[in-house]
Amino acid sequence: MTETQQPRRIGYARVSTYGQTLDAQLEQLDADGCAKVFRETASGAQADRRELNRMLKALSPGDMVTVTRIDRLARSTFDLFAIVKRITDAKAQFRSLAEPWADTATSTGRLMIAVLGGLADVERDLIRTRTAEGRSRAKERGQHMGRPSKMTPQQAAEARQRRQDGATLKELAESYNVGRATISRLIAGSF
Repeated sequence: MTETQQPRRIGYARVSTYGQTLDAQLEQLDADGCAKVFRETASGAQADRRELNRMLKALSPGDMVTVTRIDRLARSTFDLFAIVKRITDAKAQFRSLAEPWADTATSTGRLMIAVLGGLADVERDLIRTRTAEGRSRAKERGQHMGRPSKMTPQQAAEARQRRQDGATLKELAESYNVGRATISRLIAGSF
């Protein structure tokens, strides 16, 4: 006879800084029956959270992931939707103790997650639009976009002249304390 694996109740607890404590979350998740709790001290804005990734990789069909509040899982609608999608793609369920509507085991919860997906799309488009508008305004004001140059315009002009006079890329890079690729881009005109 083969044993059927019972769905697991898995908790995820997170605090943002080392000064905070997980105790209240751990008590709530324990009282809810979570056999395993993944504990993390990291900002919710941080994309690559080690314990969150470990939990997502460990999911089996039927598992229930529980958090005390949805802000413990994600800081934005977009991130929340992406994480819950990974949970449901693993054929597991998600729920929040503080937000009863956030329960993918119920039809209402699945509807709310679908709505979150739509909101995440809108949020992503708004961010993209605001970023593009900000870039346009900055360019109109003559502001340089991207990282600041390691060389002043005078150094760049001097380096171009020295290259024309026969200086090697290595010599120029060493004298301006930059990499050879920086000098190469400068000479090619993409600087």
